Amino acid sequence: MSQISNAIAKRDNGPAARLEQYRDEYAALVPSHVNADQWIRLAVGAIRGDEDLMQAAQNDIGVFLREMKTAARLGLEPGTEQFYLTARKSKAHNYALIIKGIVGYQGIVELIYRAGAVSTVIVEAVRQRDTFRYVPGRDDRPIHEIDWFGGDRGPLVGVYAYAVMKDGAVSKVVVLNQQRIAEIRAKSDSKDSKYSPWQTNEEAMWLKSAVRQLAKWVPTSAEYMREQLRAQAEVAGELATPSIAGAPPMPQPSVLDDTDPTYDEPVEGELVD
Repeated sequence: MSQISNAIAKRDNGPAARLEQYRDEYAALVPSHVNADQWIRLAVGAIRGDEDLMQAAQNDIGVFLREMKTAARLGLEPGTEQFYLTARKSKAHNYALIIKGIVGYQGIVELIYRAGAVSTVIVEAVRQRDTFRYVPGRDDRPIHEIDWFGGDRGPLVGVYAYAVMKDGAVSKVVVLNQQRIAEIRAKSDSKDSKYSPWQTNEEAMWLKSAVRQLAKWVPTSAEYMREQLRAQAEVAGELATPSIAGAPPMPQPSVLDDTDPTYDEPVEGELVD
């Protein structure tokens, strides 16, 4: 087979082509408010636009398709700060690169908004030359002043996040300093990899660390859906020791659970730098 024929065959059976082949399946997975065609275009574009990602996806298309399935179910845009696509070395694949999807801070914010309980989510990084004041118990939210025309703001020193609920109430304010961020970063097995968001977009990972803590204090999309199902079950009287055949679906783990591998870094011994 010629080089041209090989290239055509690889293209027709490659990751982007497989996404197109499973278009209907992915369209059935995405939430109703997500445009399935646009989601597929984003997914295909993310892979075709990065040679490392393309090769990692090609190394194990099954893993790649499963990661994309997670993005589809959450209704998050792959290849963006909602849902990062990263290339990771895998022991199980003789240290070849494979695709790993990671929900980014914008993805968590999207899930919070989608629950419908908040009107505004604020998540900001604080730099050394900014002015930041917050006294818990006295202030309902931080005061963060930035001199936009004062030149370099200096290195990152902290991050904070809070939400304003639809009734005007302010959620718990999450404030993380450098030490806390360092502790979170240290738990990442892939933090030193050139493909890790900790290397490619450090500020976004600081923001994610804060908003992920905030998500423990405000409703998320998954939590809201489970609560709606529980309420419906109560109305129907299904919570009074249902039979096995008529039992409601088993609750799924929260997408913001600390043990969720999509949010945490890969388990040690499975994926390595």
